[in-house]
Amino acid sequence: MKYVYPVIFEEDEGKIAVTVPDIPSTYTFGDDMADAIFMAEDAIAMILAHYEDNGMEIPKPSNIKDIKTSGTVSLVVADTDEWRKLVDNKAVKKTLTIPSWLNKKAEKAAINFSQVLQEALCGKLGIDL
Repeated sequence: MKYVYPVIFEEDEGKIAVTVPDIPSTYTFGDDMADAIFMAEDAIAMILAHYEDNGMEIPKPSNIKDIKTSGTVSLVVADTDEWRKLVDNKAVKKTLTIPSWLNKKAEKAAINFSQVLQEALCGKLGIDL
């Protein structure tokens, strides 16, 4: 899922402090503005992936015009599916059953079963590898 939230960026002792007012306890920092934006994307995606995984309600983003701060406010896009691809990519063993004749043909053709299953699942779920 893709989410867009207003984020507050404030200079703090040579760094850029990042606050996401709509997601409780979501703070980070960056060395410069580009790093701060990257860190904001990562922090938002990480916490919202946790919310999704645990069936928690996703907080509604505020209107950027309603954010009052002396810092800079910008919208940041976070993609929980992309975050998972980067962070949660450990292999999980699955047992499956296919007809014997199909197994023999696939083995003879040196088919990588894991790769085929991943590609098929991604295709079925509409996910780009």
